[in-house]
Amino acid sequence: MVILGIDPGTATTGYGIIESTSKKDEYRLVDFGIIATSKTLTDSERLDILARDLNQLIKKYKPEVLGVEKLFFTTNQKTAMSVSQARGVVLLTAQQQRLLILEFTPLQVKNFICGYGKAEKKQIQYIVQKTFKLKSVPKPDDAADAVAIALAAAFHCKRRTD
Repeated sequence: MVILGIDPGTATTGYGIIESTSKKDEYRLVDFGIIATSKTLTDSERLDILARDLNQLIKKYKPEVLGVEKLFFTTNQKTAMSVSQARGVVLLTAQQQRLLILEFTPLQVKNFICGYGKAEKKQIQYIVQKTFKLKSVPKPDDAADAVAIALAAAFHCKRRTD
């Protein structure tokens, strides 16, 4: 099973793609990175780039599941609005591609990865690094977060089938 994790944003959207291996409960990191847009573009132009690039990732890797971070609150309304717009594009694109969509709050991702909802970012990055036997944590942080979201989606799917 191929899983696409998304950490949404208008300026930077992180993505992480993992797949299950032939070994039970083992996953392989396929790809990770960011979709970046220029702040000189309009919101609609930035969202169009996000949709196009996301569609290309889906076409290339053919995921069955998309895990995406769910907003729970923010103190900066401008940031909340732009992230919400990016999330909307991600959800619509995934729905149009008929992917199973799983949404997670940061607390839920931490619970799935570390077993503790108030885990520090470094703890999550450590688990991601060790799970995929990486020499270093994926960079930038948006990509690392997206890989963690993909892993949370994998654990969620496993729990549903056990």
